[in-house]
Amino acid sequence: MDTNLYQPKGFYDEMFTNEGECRSHYCDFLKILKKTSSKKMQHLQHSANKTQVAMGMTFNVYHDNQGVEKILHLDIVPRIIDHAEWKHLEAGLKQRIYALNLFIHDMYNDQKALKDKIIQEDLILGSKDYLKACQGLTPPKGIWCHITGTDLVKDKDGEYYILEDNLRCPSGVSYMLESREIIKRAYPDLFNKLGVMPVSDYPAKLLKMLQFISNKEKPVVGVLTPGIYNSAYFEHSYLALQMGVELVSGIDLITKGKKVYMQTTKGLQQIDVLYRRIDDTFLDPLTFNPHSMLGIPGIFEAYKAGNIAMANAPGTGVADDKAVYAYVPRLIKYYLGEEPILKNVPTYLCREEKDRQYVLDHIEELVVKETNAAGGYGMLIGPKSTKEEHAKFRQLIKDNPTNYIAQPTLSLSTVPTWTDEGLEPRHVDLRPYILYGETIEVIPGALTRVALKKGSLVVNSSQGGGSKDTWVLYGDDTNGQSH
Repeated sequence: MDTNLYQPKGFYDEMFTNEGECRSHYCDFLKILKKTSSKKMQHLQHSANKTQVAMGMTFNVYHDNQGVEKILHLDIVPRIIDHAEWKHLEAGLKQRIYALNLFIHDMYNDQKALKDKIIQEDLILGSKDYLKACQGLTPPKGIWCHITGTDLVKDKDGEYYILEDNLRCPSGVSYMLESREIIKRAYPDLFNKLGVMPVSDYPAKLLKMLQFISNKEKPVVGVLTPGIYNSAYFEHSYLALQMGVELVSGIDLITKGKKVYMQTTKGLQQIDVLYRRIDDTFLDPLTFNPHSMLGIPGIFEAYKAGNIAMANAPGTGVADDKAVYAYVPRLIKYYLGEEPILKNVPTYLCREEKDRQYVLDHIEELVVKETNAAGGYGMLIGPKSTKEEHAKFRQLIKDNPTNYIAQPTLSLSTVPTWTDEGLEPRHVDLRPYILYGETIEVIPGALTRVALKKGSLVVNSSQGGGSKDTWVLYGDDTNGQSH
């Protein structure tokens, strides 16, 4: 295949420089590409699509009338990250998670950051994600955010920026694991040659972390799912299977004497740890949303009594807010006395008058986001929107300024992607997964989401995005080869 036709088009391309030179960590992959015909690439892509369907790697789209089940399109060109770059990311993510955990604990206990006016009281105490029921709580081992999926982007300067923290029920890790298995088959010899770090031990690491947060020597662990109609049900069942633990829904569990039991064919069995994939307010109709049909009445009392551990801990959502996000650099300095290793995207808080006026005056240049929306919804991309949409969002901001933030439109980096026209640049983001148990560990791989539509910056799967396998390379300070 002729890669000389590939044009990065003014963005930071992760494989080629603006002069068309291949970056060093991609050179071995480029040799493979040059030897592979377009027809063979097409065949590899077709095989990857078929394998995804066969594996059941689908997700549900609630806002789509074109049919519910979809595959998350996996592009066969991997994203490759060199070791030094990854070490920098890893250090920044560990710092951030550690600080966020201290922040969540502070908000439900001493509230020092509120008293010291590091962050506004009404932003926290007025948030729908601040759970009064968690006040005074210390979760098992003092850890609130056990599993995090942090979204990052690379700008035109080649520097990473944190886009958002996903601390509630971050999804997508099963796609990272399954994508690796599929892409390995496409390039069987390249993995060992390049020295790609493994991700296949994630389920074992997840299980170890879940067992760690229990006080029992051999705890019974379960994955709590809302059920088969949830968009990430494939992932819930996949992770339960890989860990060798029970997949349970609210209907399978009961509470007795402030303990949680699973109903089995042999009677009741106590469950000690739940990896929950249900939002906080649906967990327990007696404590939170009384209309919840998904939760387990009495589970929060069992949690407070120390008879069950949950990951992530109820209440973590208070740090998973796009307005709180703007304060994280200040929180890192406040709790750790350190400068943030990874920068935030500059963020305007519409709740603050000066910021709000700037956003209203420059809405055509900015990305406006609802502070509590997810999946690319409740969002305006100024340069790609109409005057009518600008006017609509101006009014929404005026009516409810606290509900909106704005950020500059970043020139997201591109990675070569296989399309019907051949190899073309497409914009990407990065979601590494971080586990917080005995230590904080960043899994050496990530879910790379890719905007498949030409020129699009929206990478969300629910909005037509796809994914790539992410190869993190071994460095001189690591031993061994990939497996």
